[in-house]
Amino acid sequence: KNVVSFRSLTEEQLVVDKDAVESIIKHYCRESGVRNLQKHIDRIFRKAALQIADHPADMTPTTITVNSDNLEKYVGRPKFTTDRMYETTPPGVIMGLAWTAMGGSALYIEAVLKKPVDYATDKDGSLETTGNLGDVMKESVRAAFTVAKGILARDEPDNRFFDKAHIHIHVPEGATPKDGPSAGVTLVSALLSLALNKPVVQDMAMTGEISLTGKILPVGGIKEKVIAARRVGAKRVFLPAENRRDYDDLPEFMKGDLDVRFVSHYTELYQDLFE
Repeated sequence: KNVVSFRSLTEEQLVVDKDAVESIIKHYCRESGVRNLQKHIDRIFRKAALQIADHPADMTPTTITVNSDNLEKYVGRPKFTTDRMYETTPPGVIMGLAWTAMGGSALYIEAVLKKPVDYATDKDGSLETTGNLGDVMKESVRAAFTVAKGILARDEPDNRFFDKAHIHIHVPEGATPKDGPSAGVTLVSALLSLALNKPVVQDMAMTGEISLTGKILPVGGIKEKVIAARRVGAKRVFLPAENRRDYDDLPEFMKGDLDVRFVSHYTELYQDLFE
């Protein structure tokens, strides 16, 4: 309404469809606030006002409609591609949530076998990591591996997968440095999904630091991560229980229809992982 008033345009002169606004959020803005979104909408009104001013006076004016199809005409080419790498995640792949200088984003963890497991001949397994990981995140990988091994030993004591498997964990976008402990629960989930050869629930995202005993610890950037989850189309999101207040402080429009589940221990998350 402020932009309409400032530009003196009415709904009879300009309509900005909801899908255009969503496209701006997905492909032009990565901030946690709305300042950049307002700048892009303001640019739409500027160009629309010029179109109206150039309209021949003797012709009946028509309503200008801006939608996702003609958005580039008004705000230029998209600055960002979608964060969503997988429409359907296979076993070993989990969508986490990250907090960056540009706001929130999806952070995929990929766990794959370097070669098929031969339980008869393979000796000790191995664990390799790539993806430009910092020291804290590398430690988080080792902690997650210990937690995953413990869960598998508890639930399937005869399963020797982690003893024999040669596993490669990769975090895509290798040119971007990544660090911090908040991918802990995502790493555990990716390892268990690989070990059991089962894909997790689709359209699910998560964040949280993991302790060696499976406790899920609070993380930062909840607002940015919730926005990222909505942007990539996640439906179910796991957050640390200790971050509930951060989530409750968010405005309702930001939460949308996300199914947010607060967890304090990994066993709570694990029971819903393959549902």
